Amino acid sequence: MERLLVINPGSTSTKLAVYDGEDEYRSTAINHSAQSLAQFGDIVDQLDFRKEALLEWLAEIGVNLHSITAVVCRGGLLRPIPGGVYMVNEDMTEDLRSGRYGKHASNLGGLIGFSLGKQLGIPCYIVDPVVVDELQPVARVSGHPKINRISIFHALNHKAMARRAADQLGKPYAALKLIVVHLGGGISVGAHRYGHVVDVNNALHGEGPFSPERTGSLPTTALIHYFFSIGEAPESLLKHFVGRGGLVDHLGTNDLREVEGQIEAGGHEAEVVFRAMALQVCKEIGRASAVLHGDVDAVVLTGGMAYSKRLTSIIEEYISYLGPVIVLPGENELEALAQGALRVLRGLEKPRHYERV
Repeated sequence: MERLLVINPGSTSTKLAVYDGEDEYRSTAINHSAQSLAQFGDIVDQLDFRKEALLEWLAEIGVNLHSITAVVCRGGLLRPIPGGVYMVNEDMTEDLRSGRYGKHASNLGGLIGFSLGKQLGIPCYIVDPVVVDELQPVARVSGHPKINRISIFHALNHKAMARRAADQLGKPYAALKLIVVHLGGGISVGAHRYGHVVDVNNALHGEGPFSPERTGSLPTTALIHYFFSIGEAPESLLKHFVGRGGLVDHLGTNDLREVEGQIEAGGHEAEVVFRAMALQVCKEIGRASAVLHGDVDAVVLTGGMAYSKRLTSIIEEYISYLGPVIVLPGENELEALAQGALRVLRGLEKPRHYERV
């Protein structure tokens, strides 16, 4: 049986798991204090520190390094690439280490995994990183020739839940037309056509519905006037739209459970804002359905907010005419990473090769 080491680094923690086949053997989240990270000038300088913490955890739970079949990691910021499972190689680690496409803690995953894999003589993979780009050419065009639409979305969870929905429907993911809706701190709605995400809103850079922490799409003229009236630097202003927008700005919280508590206590504003967010999600689903010519095998609702029956029932009320609505709440990134590696190890999928350009 395959034994996998799964590595998912975040800004202040490193999530780890050991899987025996499909079954999780152990998992943990190692938290890193601001003080412990302050000694490092650059994110990549944390590599040995985080690797040592990983090795200590494996020793604590009695996992022999030589029992591990493969390492699989969260993908970092790389050039735009099609979805799939990628073998981590020298080209990839060079781009991750240099921060050529951006610096983020997720870059450490491939670097730590590649180092361990080299040491143990085993393969290291990444699965569906956030830079997955399968947009059709017409989806890249915006209303301004110097501003292209780009693909940044919750690719790992989109693809994992699309495959799970395909299992429920009894068909291969590559044979279906699905709309996948990730309902989290950001909201991304993707049109999945035969295994490719041919159109999706850029939830990070201000497209689509507003969410717990993001403003989503805003009227351009009003945005320009606001930009000049507030008198802040662009970097500071961006925090109003990503991090302090959406529910946070309207209602003072990014926790949907608190918003529902306000509604149950008779909060009229909370009710209106909640329904407005739900309606914006529905409108984005409608746009995605147009990309698929209205031929939709299922709509998949996933992410943390999909646990809210209040939210999913409103969405279903508006869009159930499109086809079956499959609710798969949460996002288990560690499991999704493990499943990707297993598909390759079992010969169900060929690993892709990353090249620098």
